[in-house]
Amino acid sequence: MKENMIDVLMYLFEHYYMDEETELSPDRESLHSELVEAGFPPRDINQAFEWLEGLSVEQHQIHAPQTENALRIYSEIECERLETESRGFILFLEQMGILAPDARERVIERVMALDTDDFDLGQLKWVILMVLFNEPGAEAAYAWREDLVFEATPGGFLH
Repeated sequence: MKENMIDVLMYLFEHYYMDEETELSPDRESLHSELVEAGFPPRDINQAFEWLEGLSVEQHQIHAPQTENALRIYSEIECERLETESRGFILFLEQMGILAPDARERVIERVMALDTDDFDLGQLKWVILMVLFNEPGAEAAYAWREDLVFEATPGGFLH
């Protein structure tokens, strides 16, 4: 089974964030052991933990004012990671009022922090959910955001 860091993140999100019956903050060592038992390589687990630490909203505040009519221009390296379909999906979520400019930038930053060469729209949706889930005050709107992000995904979740 070929696993990578995004698979670890998806597993953690499904089992610890979306499952209301699961303890949200198990200690890192026991969580690491559980992930190893689930078949994930320690290297990918450690990378996933580092990625999650970088998800902190306080670390990624946008300092430049954003206007409603601003257009995000992607760098060449961002375009290589985020294909046209993914960039279009981000723009769609912005136009729907789901992604504010600062959340969009956190999504892009977290996508660029992933250690993967093979990134697709399905994985982008997971990153968006993780960013939105960690956005302060977004708990009440999370359910409809989740539905919108996954409405086009047959069978619901991707993992």
